[in-house]
Amino acid sequence: MSDGALSQDEIDALLAGVDSTGMGGGAAPAMAASGGNSEEDRRAFQDFLTENLSAESSNLSTMTGAAVTLKEPQVSFTNRDALLAQFPDMVTVIKADYSSGFPGEHLFILPEETAKKIASLMTKDDDIQMDEMAMSVIGEVASQLVGTQITNLTKKTNNKSIAAIAPEAANVKKAVAALPGGDFLSASYQLDLGDGVSHEIWEVYGGAVAGDIARALNGGSAPASMGMDMNGMASMGASMPGMSMGGAMPGMSMGGAMPGMSMGGMGGGMQMPVMGAPTNVQAVQFPNLMPRAMPQEAGNISLIMDVFMEMTVELGRTRKLIKEILSMGEGTIIELDKLAGEPVDILVNHKLIAKGEVVVIDENFGVRVTEIVSSIERMNDLG
Repeated sequence: MSDGALSQDEIDALLAGVDSTGMGGGAAPAMAASGGNSEEDRRAFQDFLTENLSAESSNLSTMTGAAVTLKEPQVSFTNRDALLAQFPDMVTVIKADYSSGFPGEHLFILPEETAKKIASLMTKDDDIQMDEMAMSVIGEVASQLVGTQITNLTKKTNNKSIAAIAPEAANVKKAVAALPGGDFLSASYQLDLGDGVSHEIWEVYGGAVAGDIARALNGGSAPASMGMDMNGMASMGASMPGMSMGGAMPGMSMGGAMPGMSMGGMGGGMQMPVMGAPTNVQAVQFPNLMPRAMPQEAGNISLIMDVFMEMTVELGRTRKLIKEILSMGEGTIIELDKLAGEPVDILVNHKLIAKGEVVVIDENFGVRVTEIVSSIERMNDLG
């Protein structure tokens, strides 16, 4: 701005920790350091991401319980301003950077309503709020997508060191979405969550990591040719004592198919490698840094089998004012939040694990377990 003041969007971006290079301005495009944003790179990514669709759709269907379908993405090189124009006002941004193998920025962006729909399907909650629990659920979705990509990318590039950070999701205004600076690669997917409605989601790769992955998918870039012509060879010969390039050396052959030059006039023949000949270079293979469960861990549960835990059956709960509690006496009826005949809660160390119905055994009360609470319901209880 001419008066040096910041707009509200710029202030929001700074407060959210967005890299200033992503706000437009004089930053050099990140793709420049990685070989540019060629059509060949774009096609390599298009093919790679398309190959993952079947496995990703299957994983999402299992997680949500719906017939989820991801359609072929539209891949392009773009920048922050151009991509922000495609977003609704509120988006869910999932940061899933690659930490090794092809380290760099990687994220998913979902419209808030799409994120809500996915979280609702996974938690079976039609009135879900975009709170910490919902962000955790959305992060797990991204984790499954990234896992599929890493498996395929490892297979195609033979790079066994590829790993990513645990995805972190946040619901923000689009103006503060932490997109990469400069030019980067964007893939736009159409997602059907089994409701016949097309939901658009985006996947973004930072310029540097996009260039590195594209080159690996294309088999790597060929080294520049360093061949020398006869004039250059003559110059080299003139500077070497005892070496002549004259016609009196019938033993010298410049055949292009030969791995070296035979200098027939110099004793038993001196072999010199032809500059520019291919060199056998092998990539260093690093061990996979992803944590793996050790086989013996499964048996460690036996170590705590004799530990006692408190189990409680809860008929119901209610809230009362202090004055109402102080006025209680014999005969006071306290109304609970459960209906007659409704399952009671079974808690272990005050954590809900099951539901059941009250029964009478001889003269004692008991509880018959009717339902084991799922992990999603336990998360809801913690929230």
